[in-house]
Amino acid sequence: METVLSPSHSRAISNHPNLSLFRDQSKISSSNHKKCYSNKKFVAYYSESSEPSSQNGFCRRDIVLFGFAASVATVFPVAGSVADEELKMAPIVDELNAYSYLIPLEMPSKKFSFKWVESRKPERYSSAAPLSPNARLRIVSERVDFIDNLILSITIGPPNPIFLKSNDKSTWEAKDVADSVLSDKSALRVTSSQRMAESSILDAHTSEIDGEPYWYYEYLVRKSPTKTVSDANIFRHYVAASVERDGFLYSLNASTLNKQWDMMGPVLEKTVASFRLLPPTENFVTPSKDPWRFW
Repeated sequence: METVLSPSHSRAISNHPNLSLFRDQSKISSSNHKKCYSNKKFVAYYSESSEPSSQNGFCRRDIVLFGFAASVATVFPVAGSVADEELKMAPIVDELNAYSYLIPLEMPSKKFSFKWVESRKPERYSSAAPLSPNARLRIVSERVDFIDNLILSITIGPPNPIFLKSNDKSTWEAKDVADSVLSDKSALRVTSSQRMAESSILDAHTSEIDGEPYWYYEYLVRKSPTKTVSDANIFRHYVAASVERDGFLYSLNASTLNKQWDMMGPVLEKTVASFRLLPPTENFVTPSKDPWRFW
């Protein structure tokens, strides 16, 4: 169900019945965003909290892409230490869980190509791998670049009532959403507070997109899951986005080793900023359907 588009598939994405609504005018309801570039294919926005700088019509920071152009890859300038580096990205669409995001493909001027492997193919919530003994939070798809120590994973799980007590998601704070997701993330048989002790949240904020709150957060995980690194001071640096639908939090987590953050961080931030829920098609399976069906 999840696809990375090749040139031969470009027409398919442009004709997708549920992506057509993104091609024309898309809106961000939050007052702290302004439109910086638009045409019939997509609309890009930047946040007033950042200094906008454009190159070839695109913003350098806080780019949010609504819809996908007919070409296979979209080129963005990358912020930070590689500010002059171009980045080619392509859309991933998972109709089974009804979401999309942009995956980085290459930085041409550096002759750098990402080496993604689909380690977990998209699957329904009921059959997905649990991240903790209570099986609340589950990985429904994952891509890994083993050479460059990069991980992109999509998780789905219900909000943790310890942190998100209200049923009104408009009142949820980004920090509480982050705590809710992270508390259910550890595979160890430990308490929620012990799981949270493994992580340090560096930043959390909320943006409203098409009337829906999206929560963004950046955090560190002290335990680094890599066999090539044994130094206790080496840990993983994450950036993530979460959005709620029908009583479940859908989250995209992107991470790399902390020593690679200066180069890879801006790339992962753009990937996370592109994460969107899509209108469900006939292929969509809600997480609440047959939650204990394992096939």
